[in-house]
Amino acid sequence: MSGRVSSAHGSTNILQTTVKAMRRRSKINERIIVFSVSAGSGHVRAAQALQAAAARWYPDVELMHVDLMELVPKLFRSIYTDTYIKMIEQHPALWGYLYQRTDRDRIDLSLSRLRSAVEGLNTRKLKQLLHDMAPDHVICTHFLPAQLLSRRIRKGKFHTPVWVQVTDFDVHAFWMQKGMCGFFAAHDELAWRMTERGIPGEQIHVSGIPIMPAFGDALSRAVCAHELGLDPARKTVLLMSGGAGVGDSLKLVERLLHMEGTFQLVAMAGRNEKLLKKLVALAERYPGRLMPLGFIDTIERVMAASDLAISKPGGLTSAECLAMGLPMIIVSPIPGQEERNADYLLESGAAVKACDANALVWRVNMLLNEPQRLKVMADNARLLGRPAAARTVLEIVLNGTSGEHA
Repeated sequence: MSGRVSSAHGSTNILQTTVKAMRRRSKINERIIVFSVSAGSGHVRAAQALQAAAARWYPDVELMHVDLMELVPKLFRSIYTDTYIKMIEQHPALWGYLYQRTDRDRIDLSLSRLRSAVEGLNTRKLKQLLHDMAPDHVICTHFLPAQLLSRRIRKGKFHTPVWVQVTDFDVHAFWMQKGMCGFFAAHDELAWRMTERGIPGEQIHVSGIPIMPAFGDALSRAVCAHELGLDPARKTVLLMSGGAGVGDSLKLVERLLHMEGTFQLVAMAGRNEKLLKKLVALAERYPGRLMPLGFIDTIERVMAASDLAISKPGGLTSAECLAMGLPMIIVSPIPGQEERNADYLLESGAAVKACDANALVWRVNMLLNEPQRLKVMADNARLLGRPAAARTVLEIVLNGTSGEHA
């Protein structure tokens, strides 16, 4: 990353080194700390998007991204992140119940208990970081750091403006922290609903969800397709999240390849090396049909070469697809925030939903054989997309303005 942006998404030693280096620099107008939490990837990716936007548009701003989990005791970090991941993977119905219960019933009691747990943490590292950095602004892409700072603000121990970036197309009660300078919402209806839940309207800004600035660049489908070894003249289906939870990933890819038609399939394996090797072996049996990909940091170029995405409706992934005008087939949404994201996408006409692998195959076939319907979905997605969300957030935080950027 170029420019005056540093990352503290690592060990305590890296944090200390980064802080010292930043304090030695000159000609810096303002400093920002962005706090994320590495429970799921979306909160971190939103923070990284703000980093990239600062590097591109605000070179005189020092922006530091900190994963709060690097500042809390190891035991809490392990319990918090591992429990969250295991629950949504192994007990999604239970997670959905807890999500709904804490959002609607006995909210004050739930927040009180969580606050008590958080206050029991050893937050010495957090206090020291804030003291050393002396930021002009703080942005939280997860409710946990916002909750910690809210308590300090109400006790008169912290006076820096704190902003909250909601990273889904819906909002849970846990995000509604007192003492915040402002909130960023994904769309107008969400902003209105936040006011109904007690947040003053003047504190809410409709920015969209921060995604990498590259999603706002003019990308050539032909160029991006050639980079991947794809034929830009053929329909391309992008399968993300290693099968996205609708069944065995490898079998699902094989089923899609057995469909009639000449479409190309890009299958993302992420950091699953075992799955990637199996996909590579499978691609040898389907030359020109299957393109396996591991983890990449230029997903916008893959999306630019695609006509249809199959994915879970995470907040960041959905925001990226909308920015690219890429229609989605939603699969296996996690009960709670992802189900609400799915509702927003479905009601807006930017996506359809497949309830199982059989339905997925049918919907892929249907959409590829109805190009006008696919185009309408793409147009709907593009209308909802906010590729400049990260820049908009920084502009509001730094200047108090709210202009949109193309």
